[in-house]
Amino acid sequence: MPTDTAGRILVFAAGIAGAAGVALSAAAAHLGGAFTGTAASFLLAHAPALLAAGLLGANRVLRTGALALLIGLALFSGDLLARDFLGSRLFPFAAPTGGTLLIAGWLVVAASAFAAARRGS
Repeated sequence: MPTDTAGRILVFAAGIAGAAGVALSAAAAHLGGAFTGTAASFLLAHAPALLAAGLLGANRVLRTGALALLIGLALFSGDLLARDFLGSRLFPFAAPTGGTLLIAGWLVVAASAFAAARRGS
């Protein structure tokens, strides 16, 4: 189990994203909603990445990328869910902003392969 705050946040977020992804997959299957199904897929796809980053946390670059993924996932999925359940967006450009953060987060995760490992790990 991670002992640092960022690691704990990422592990917690991974569990919430995974649970929400499963629940929203069921909701999409039973209630419909194209946006809900897409949000569920994104949550389920990113939950393992958040978990791995939270548990491994090899370096600050990896954690930064994972936190960008988390924020991007919340904005992107949150906006899609607001469209289906509330009939409106979170705010203008929330989904594109979240999607851009997801892309950037994955690029930072890739760059973390070349960053120095954390000391004491």
